[in-house]
Formats: sequence, structure tokens, C-alpha cells
Amino acid sequence: MAKESAGQQRAGLLYGIGAYGMWGLVPLFWPLLKPADAIEILAHRMVWSLAVVGIALLALRRWAWIGELVRQPRKLALIAVAAAVITVNWGVYIWSVNSGHVVEASLGYFINPLVTIAMGVLILKERLRRAQWVAVAVGAAAVVVLTVGYGRPPWISLTLAFSFATYGLVKKKVNLGGLESLAAETAVQFLPALGYLLWLSSQGRATFTNEGAGHSALLAATGIVTAIPLICFGGAAIRVPLSTLGLLQYLAPLFQFLLGIAYFHEEMPPERWAGFSLVWLALTILTWDALRTAHRSRRALADAIAAAVPAAQRAGLPQKAQPS
Repeated sequence: MAKESAGQQRAGLLYGIGAYGMWGLVPLFWPLLKPADAIEILAHRMVWSLAVVGIALLALRRWAWIGELVRQPRKLALIAVAAAVITVNWGVYIWSVNSGHVVEASLGYFINPLVTIAMGVLILKERLRRAQWVAVAVGAAAVVVLTVGYGRPPWISLTLAFSFATYGLVKKKVNLGGLESLAAETAVQFLPALGYLLWLSSQGRATFTNEGAGHSALLAATGIVTAIPLICFGGAAIRVPLSTLGLLQYLAPLFQFLLGIAYFHEEMPPERWAGFSLVWLALTILTWDALRTAHRSRRALADAIAAAVPAAQRAGLPQKAQPS
């Protein structure tokens, strides 16, 4: 059993690294789709993602959730909200990468955990520990520094962070699996996206039909690029502790940040380094606090179990025979 558990954890770790690694390297993919603009790429991503997850669900024979979902109007409404929010997130991200703002986009996913915590306080009325308050305050200071550095608020980062945090909040309430959730969301997106692509084609502006078979194949591959990391993430989520998954999430923005500097050669003036350093300090505080809290919870559980055994024995449960 121990060997099986260790094997499952190793597999989960590899799935997690694969998922976040692919999300971190995806800025290399979007520029390949030019001369398609961000909206056309986004529409293709919606259409082909539904096709890919539909095939995956057909292969896995996971359809029962559809009947349950259509009988729950509240969940359908939440899925529509999730689809709208992730549309904003996907669109801004694709545009930012293809417009030379990879570093600023990576910042959005660095500050996303801080935004998620802030939304938990404001919307869910959660209570923060002292270290979490410190991390949020340092993150807010980082946004101020970056605003001065950019000469404007880092709106790309903030849009990505708030849209993804909202998406996570809505998905938590919907409580569907990764593939099922993506299928439902892209089903909402499908008709508007397909309608836009047909209109674009009627205007003679669709690159899908005008730029050759290779370009068409790349646009169709947006569905695979969307679905495969999500499948890997699902494999990781059921095999590794949440604390491990929380640490792995920083791989994606880290890879994006490094690509922005080393591959896309984006500028990093001193004030931008200062802002990013503050963000990384906030995330370090947040991670340290999460690990410390998880360790304390495990110790408290172990102590509770140890205390419960003698209590059960005193209640008259049979004890193990002692060797004579």
C-alpha cells in the first residue's frame, strides 16, 4: 500500500509539472497563429476546445452529469458566468502575448493567489491570518510600485488576476470536474464563437481559410493546447496534496516571466524589478504561512487520534492481547 501510494504521488507530481509546465510555455504557441488576431484565435479556441473535450468525454463515457446539470438552473447560470469570465481571461492573455506583454501577463498569474485571498475576505467574509494580511499588503504595495514603473496601472496583470480569481470562485460553487466544467463552459461559448467565425469568413477576413493548411491545423490545435494541460491538472489534483499543488502553480508564471525576458526580450527596468520582487516576497510569505498551517493541522490531527485511542479503550473496546 505504501509503495502504491508513493507511486501515485510521483505520478501526480509529474502530471502537475506537466500541466503547469505547458501553461508556462504556452506563450510560445500563440505567436504561431499570426496573422490571426486575438479575437479570431479566441473564437477558434472556444470551438475546438469543445470538440476535444467532447471526444474525451465520449471516450470516457462521462455523460451522466449533463442530465443532472440541465435540471439545476442556478448551476447553469453560474456556468454562464464562468464562461463569460474565462472568455475575458483567455482573450486578454492571447492579446497580451501577441502584443509583446508576456512579462506583464505573467505578473497577473503571480498576483492571482493574493487576489483570490482578497476576494475571499470581501465576498466570502473569510478571516485572514496575520501572515496573509502581510502578504496582501506587500502585494498591494507591489502594484503601486509597478504602476509608477509602467506609468499606468498594470491593467493586463490586474484583469488576468481578477478574472481568473473570479473564475475559480465560480467554479468552486459549480463543483464540476475539470473536463465536465470545460465542456459546459465551451458549450456556452460555442455558438457565439462559431457565429463570429462564420461572419469573419463571409467578410473574407478569416485566416483559417486564407493562410494554408498548416495555419488551419494550428488554429484547430488550440483545442488540444487548452484540453491537455487541464487533463494533466486533473490527474495531479487527485494524487498530490493541495499544498504541493499550491507550490506547483508558481511554475507557470515563472516560465512565462523567463520567456518574456530571455526569449521575447522584453524590457525590465529597475522599478519593474522592484515591483516583481515585492510580489515574490508576498508569495514567499503566503507559501510559508500555508506550509506552516498545514504542518500544524497534521500535528493536531495526529495528537487527536493518539488521544482518542486510550479514550476508546476506556469506553470498553477490546484491547490487543498482551504477550505473556
